[in-house]
Amino acid sequence: MRISRKAEYALRALTVMARKPAATSQIEELATAGHIPLKFLEQILLVLKRAGMLRSRRGVGGGYQLERTPDRITLGEVLTAIDGPFQPSSCTQADPAMAGRIQCECGIPGGCGMGKLFTEMQMQVNSFLQNTTIADALARENVGPSMHFEI
Repeated sequence: MRISRKAEYALRALTVMARKPAATSQIEELATAGHIPLKFLEQILLVLKRAGMLRSRRGVGGGYQLERTPDRITLGEVLTAIDGPFQPSSCTQADPAMAGRIQCECGIPGGCGMGKLFTEMQMQVNSFLQNTTIADALARENVGPSMHFEI
């Protein structure tokens, strides 16, 4: 399992913006600060805007701003907006024809043991993603050199 490059760039862009949450960021600045290809970033920002995480301002001094504070933007909603929901296996997808029960490709109604394990993994990963925010990523950044004393 890997997060797509597009989703990684989206998370990087939001993290750069979260460092100055009230500021308006121009696309060129975000691309440089986040090491993101400019043309790719333009597409990503539009997706994030449609998902309600960003707002745009036109004209001189225009650009993008966070729509919400960094502690209100979860990794899960970013990844879902960019890549769709996390689904490690077809065995984790409920079948509407079976009243929402799992139907593994192995043919076992209600899901096989492996499908149930994948479903449990999916729930744990989704819980982490929905409870982890851009602010959490910022809190983990190294904010500068550590203090050091010599005697």
